[in-house]
Amino acid sequence: MYKNIIRPLLFQVDPEKVHHFTTSALKTGFQLPLAKTISQNLFQVADPRLERKVFGLTFPNPVGLAAGFDKDARMIDEFAELGFGFIEIGTLTPKPQAGNPKPRLFRLPQDGAIINRMGFNNEGVDKAVERLRSRKSHVIVGGNIGKNKVTPNEQALQDYLYCFDALYDVVDYFVVNVSSPNTPDLRALQEKEPLRDLLSNLQDRNHGKARPKPLLLKIAPDLNHAQLDDIVEITAQTKLAGVIGTNTTISRAGLRTPVKAVEEMGAGGLSGKPLTSASTQVLRYLRQQLPQEVRLVGVGGIMTLEDALEKLAAGADLVQLYTGFIYEGPGLIKRINERLLS
Repeated sequence: MYKNIIRPLLFQVDPEKVHHFTTSALKTGFQLPLAKTISQNLFQVADPRLERKVFGLTFPNPVGLAAGFDKDARMIDEFAELGFGFIEIGTLTPKPQAGNPKPRLFRLPQDGAIINRMGFNNEGVDKAVERLRSRKSHVIVGGNIGKNKVTPNEQALQDYLYCFDALYDVVDYFVVNVSSPNTPDLRALQEKEPLRDLLSNLQDRNHGKARPKPLLLKIAPDLNHAQLDDIVEITAQTKLAGVIGTNTTISRAGLRTPVKAVEEMGAGGLSGKPLTSASTQVLRYLRQQLPQEVRLVGVGGIMTLEDALEKLAAGADLVQLYTGFIYEGPGLIKRINERLLS
């Protein structure tokens, strides 16, 4: 029903407007009588065999919602009802920011892909904290943190520390985002020395807390093996709980969408099917190089049940959906979980 009726209608409208419409409709819909019961029957798979103990947390199932979809923690309870085992909010910054000029979100249906250059648009971390304090569900929530666009890289640490402190009491784990291509110079923080400094200081703050929380790093799919080796070294030195592979790519290789159309869309990170292989290759390489206690989250191009299984086979302990959720709908969550039980 979603792919044959709902998606064709939604894809007639501007992607960003559709996003706001659908999330608003979900929030309204779940206030109706029997909505939660219907959702449980359609989308949820509750079975203790799906549980995964990762980072010291018990995930009811290994399929999560990637950062970027619910930046401001507006829809935690509703997405939990769709069967996600965990939800990652953000990327959040200390101060509210509007993000890049519109249009900044584009579909490539021929490729099963999306290009976005949103630019960390969010209402600021403090607003998200307010919402998280009032949520009703107990779904695991990760806090994806970044820096404001106007903050120079030399002062980026203060932005990350601010977000970490603000979110500490209301999220279960943290993700350091230095891999988005849509904030100027952000990816420079992935270089060896800046990254080691950033993560070391965050871990110092983390271990100064009574109960330190899992700290993860989200990386780009465009890193070469030498750069990935640096990630492996820094992960060990800073004792990260895990790595998320991967963010969106700046590559436009192999697209079916006409070159002119892609060029007109402009800069931004590409997600979806064209990213599937590259993100899996990064995961596989990291799993071979990292000790087993460092856990991996696979994201990028999970459009089908088979894509999710491939990520898990490559070494991912958990997987996250974003573009696949847009193209396939919430039924994809259930299909993955049911297959894991078979």
